[in-house]
Amino acid sequence: MRTCVPPLVSSSPGTSARPPDAGHTVGATWTEAPCPVLIVDRHGGLVDVNGAARTLLPGAASGDWLHEHVPSWLCDAHQRISDGLRGARAEPLSGPIRERHFEAHPTAAGDGDVVWWLLDDTDRRLAEAALTDAQTRTEILSQVSSRLLSTLNVPRCMEVTASMAAEHIADAAVLVAPPKGRRHPLTYAVRGGPVTQVTRLVDVSGVPGLTEALQGFPPVPARWINPADIPDWVAPDGFAGPVGSVIVAPLPGHGVPAGALILVRSSTEQSFTEGEEVFARLFAARAGAALSAARLYGEQATVTATLMRELLPPPLSSVHGVEYAGGYRAAKDHERVGGDFYDVHPGSDPSQDTLVVLGDVAGKGLDAAVLTGKIRNTLHALLPLTDDHQRVLDLLNGALLTSRHARFATLVLASVRRRGSRAQLRLTSAGHLPPLIVRADGTVEEVPAHGTLVGALPAVTAHTVRMVLAPGDTCLLYTDGITEARGGPLGDEFFGEHRLRRALAECAGLPAEAVVERVQMLAAEWLGGGRHDDMAAVAISVPRTGPLTVLHGRAGAKNRRRT
Repeated sequence: MRTCVPPLVSSSPGTSARPPDAGHTVGATWTEAPCPVLIVDRHGGLVDVNGAARTLLPGAASGDWLHEHVPSWLCDAHQRISDGLRGARAEPLSGPIRERHFEAHPTAAGDGDVVWWLLDDTDRRLAEAALTDAQTRTEILSQVSSRLLSTLNVPRCMEVTASMAAEHIADAAVLVAPPKGRRHPLTYAVRGGPVTQVTRLVDVSGVPGLTEALQGFPPVPARWINPADIPDWVAPDGFAGPVGSVIVAPLPGHGVPAGALILVRSSTEQSFTEGEEVFARLFAARAGAALSAARLYGEQATVTATLMRELLPPPLSSVHGVEYAGGYRAAKDHERVGGDFYDVHPGSDPSQDTLVVLGDVAGKGLDAAVLTGKIRNTLHALLPLTDDHQRVLDLLNGALLTSRHARFATLVLASVRRRGSRAQLRLTSAGHLPPLIVRADGTVEEVPAHGTLVGALPAVTAHTVRMVLAPGDTCLLYTDGITEARGGPLGDEFFGEHRLRRALAECAGLPAEAVVERVQMLAAEWLGGGRHDDMAAVAISVPRTGPLTVLHGRAGAKNRRRT
């Protein structure tokens, strides 16, 4: 870029080549203009200046050289116009003059003079910069919220918080989570580097304001923190220290602080401004809300998983020489529990009955599952009384009538005991579908067990039926979700008991697990993608081989011959 130097003229040094008011044709109103106005000749000499220009450029007067009072950007612009664009209108230029920013608009005057109108746009530029900065920070906060709320995993949420803080606010960030015992989970991030997570025993009191931030108190202003007091554990690996500026911001949670965020800049970087400190607090507030939500979700998920384990049907296997298998499918595929349930309570030894319970609570989903849990717990407490099914049902009915649940249930009880090669069953139905028995030869029998449901009437009426299972025989307990599964070719027909009987006849002699799988598979195929109720089934089978070799503490052929 050319520099503006005085031309070689015959006039005295420091004077213009032409008298101040020699022939220029600018109207007199320019002197009253509120903005600085400079009239400059083709050689770069000041012809005249108005009052505003004298205020901006103290000492500027007619006869001075332009380059003596203005920056090079304006001087060079005037030289270019004088060299090639004389009399033409040039695009406005801009640049700093004495800590202010101006737009320079040239207009042509007589004899090659140029009138420069200087418009102060400092405030506009500051406003635009502030607006741009605010928009940028708003976008950052929006990104923070979007990324943090996209995960409910606490470690991932901490990782994103530290990473974005190092990327947009500081050179490095350390997220200090609430302690676990005596140790604090720490998440380190360096701009452009990896994020690391560790759990360490650290002295949080060594960082000014950190103890207060972890307790949820307002933050300590950054100007109160001496970088020299920051302990070594705050600086992550890869940080180009030493520490030059620090912000400690609390991460507010829902009633309980979610931790604190330490933002660090090196001594070679610009210190945090007041605006950046405010922005850091806004960032921390959003991060704290997301972390708190993730922690709350994690706690609820843990509680739910613990309770769910108690509500889910138990795995079944062989007990005292009798095979048990169960299958369950909730009404909605995304739910794991519902209103159908089953349990098997093994006898303490082969001489004691094993109690099998299968039931159906009115309703679906979690509300129904809560009541199934209560019924299962009540029946577990009544195990010592299971020699008398009627008494067990009466006590269960009383417990349900006095509960706050306005639901009822149907269920079937089966007490099973192995006797030699056979199994003796006592079956009692309380308003439930009668069990079905498939014999080894494929014959299907209905157990004539009937009764009234529990939890609805003051008294339960039921009677117990005794049955015997020979080797290869299976007794199936099931809920109406199987027989009332609506589907088929037209999608509106029940699976029905007749199809269930046919399926059982085809399962003659199969193990209990195979029987349940076959029934569930056929019901699912019949349903297709249609809606359905909860479905549960339990099979009780006596294997064709492998009778008990030990019964009542005795072994041998005598025991194997007992029925």
